[in-house]
Parts: sequence; C-alpha cells; structure tokens
Amino acid sequence: MPMNPLLVGLGGALGSIARYLASGWAQAAAKNGLFPYGTLAVNLLGCLVIGFLAQLSESRGVFIPEARALVFVGILGGFTTFSTFGNETLIAPHVSAGLVTMEKARVKVYRFDKR
Repeated sequence: MPMNPLLVGLGGALGSIARYLASGWAQAAAKNGLFPYGTLAVNLLGCLVIGFLAQLSESRGVFIPEARALVFVGILGGFTTFSTFGNETLIAPHVSAGLVTMEKARVKVYRFDKR
C-alpha cells in the first residue's frame, strides 16, 4: 500500500486539531461572537505558512514527495480548509446580521479575484 494516503490522513488529523485549538483561542481573544475571527485568523495564518513553505520547497527543494503529502496536503490542508468558512457564511444570517454574511462573501470573492 502506498504511504502517501496514510501520511495525508495523519497530517489531516493533526491539522484539524491545530485548527480547532487555534480558531477557538483566536475567537476567545476577539471577544466578539458576531464575526468568526477565529476562522479568519486560522485561514490567514495557514495561507502565510503555505506560501512560505511552498517558496522554500521550490527554491531549495526541501521537501521530498512524502513530506509534501504530509505537510501541504495533510497538515496544512486540514488546518486551512474553507469548509468551516463556507458553513459559517451560510449560517450567519440565522445567528447575526445579514451584513456579516455579505462582508464575508465579499472578502472571499475579492481574495479569489486577485489570484
């Protein structure tokens, strides 16, 4: 059996646990329940780390394929998944003002337009 699926699964578990802890800490630090600051902080941090490691990997060939599977697809994939962001965008009208939903959607669209 190839090792990569196991590495991705292990990394995904680690990344998801890290996301849960970091997001909870950031949301508690924000002391505001109307906007998911924890999700925003985790996604921004994850994007920064992915960008840094991707550049390091490309310029210096630091990661072997198995390490890329573990770190990029597994750990960072589990850490930065946008499914939480999408779910919070959908439920926002039910728990807070529609303006929050519109702003989150605007940020999401703006971010992908810049790629």
